[in-house]
Amino acid sequence: MSILNKLYARIRYGSPVIVVSGLPRSGTSMTMKMLEAVGLGTVTDGQRIADEDNPKGYFEDERVKDLHKTEDKTWIRDARGKAIKVISYLLKDLPKDNFYKVVFMRRNLNEVLASQKKMLDRRGEKSETNDERMIEIYKDHLWKVNWMFKHSSNIESLDIEYQMVIQDPRKQATRIREFLGLDIDVEKMVAAVDPSLYRNRS
Repeated sequence: MSILNKLYARIRYGSPVIVVSGLPRSGTSMTMKMLEAVGLGTVTDGQRIADEDNPKGYFEDERVKDLHKTEDKTWIRDARGKAIKVISYLLKDLPKDNFYKVVFMRRNLNEVLASQKKMLDRRGEKSETNDERMIEIYKDHLWKVNWMFKHSSNIESLDIEYQMVIQDPRKQATRIREFLGLDIDVEKMVAAVDPSLYRNRS
């Protein structure tokens, strides 16, 4: 979409909804923690509490899980100027009457898969899809997400590599600040990054 179209959407809908997204286990909770650390409002309901898989918390709102099947999504408007976590599979279900700035977390797909499997093991669950097929599914899904970012007039996106946040959190926090256009404290974002939680390395 053209820059003019995006500018029109920004003017029409006012303050953007800041969306933190990515595949499961791609670092979205870490990024939400970074934004919370600088005092940015976060849309969460506290129902999913911290556990061994996410010791710092999940930063989720259960209403997000129903985006694909509910008609009334007007509550999303209340998230303008705030950050909300939306799994990548539900980005397409966000209502069109908002402007979105999406911080999209990217992570090595083998690491995503390994982390997801460990989470399922702790819950006593098991995926019925083999690893090779899951990687194909992930790649196909990410292609669709990239297409949506490119062609949506009401979305601006920034890719952030999970591993790069761990290696150089200050640089990536600065990128996020510049993308959001907010006067936020980069050092507080850096302090919210816990490298010890990078437990599934490729």
